[in-house]
Amino acid sequence: MRLCLDEHYSPAIASQLRDAGYDVTCVKERPELESLTDVDLLATLSSERRALLTEDVVDFAPLIAQMGAVGDSHFGVIFSTHKVMPRSKRTIGRFVAALTLVLERHPGEEDFVDRVEWLHPAPR
Repeated sequence: MRLCLDEHYSPAIASQLRDAGYDVTCVKERPELESLTDVDLLATLSSERRALLTEDVVDFAPLIAQMGAVGDSHFGVIFSTHKVMPRSKRTIGRFVAALTLVLERHPGEEDFVDRVEWLHPAPR
């Protein structure tokens, strides 16, 4: 799986995952993605064969449903919530550990097509 982190995630998460050998980028590292609408972001990531990590469930869940209704595919979306996975400088390692587990479970580019999962902390 190739992954892109939405704009509310630290680029340090993507950097640490890349250091571990995963193909991960983040919206904050790519200015051309920052101004895109959700529809255009998901379309761009799909063309790059990338899944998306986002907290923006309110916007992306209906978009994913609409895509499915018309037979369009995406390369997967991972949702997280601030309640379960709070975002701060102190929790970057938690995100890296949790995402590593997801990336290990889905190593192939096609492994996460049209899937939606919720991110949970890695077991300690």
